[in-house]
Amino acid sequence: MQIAVTIDDLAFVAADAVARPVNAELRAVTPVIRRLEQAAGEGLLRQLHVQQPLEVGAAVVTAAGAVQADLMIHAVVSTETERVTRDGVRRATTSVLQRAHDFAIDRLAIAPFGLGAGNLDVDDAAQTMVAVLKAHADTRPRPANVVIVVENDLEAEAFRNVVTRLWREG
Repeated sequence: MQIAVTIDDLAFVAADAVARPVNAELRAVTPVIRRLEQAAGEGLLRQLHVQQPLEVGAAVVTAAGAVQADLMIHAVVSTETERVTRDGVRRATTSVLQRAHDFAIDRLAIAPFGLGAGNLDVDDAAQTMVAVLKAHADTRPRPANVVIVVENDLEAEAFRNVVTRLWREG
């Protein structure tokens, strides 16, 4: 697996699929992810209905709407009764990678999971997500390329540091 970290807008990153953190009703959990929903448009929003709330760690694949990617993977990181935790981020990231493998996705763009007010700090999110990416890369060929799309320099530095450390320890 090739892994990169970039500061960009997830809606405009060229990838086969985009993965985003959501709540149990498949709704955006941060302003950045809300903007992604808006960029994807009504085509995406019409697909975001669940009969009952999903559990933390669940991941659902839909068409991506009007963004660069073909597919969108929605990973549940919190519910009304379960706050964001490292374990929840680990489970959600694992589910995203399983769906990417199942759908033969080669290029995956993924937002940081677990960030936002009252949630994980960026270092905890980075360590948790990148450890899951590394474990997946050791056992599965897909996705072959992952880009972690962050919002600012602080997030970029945290994710790049963990990627460098874990891939070097390989």
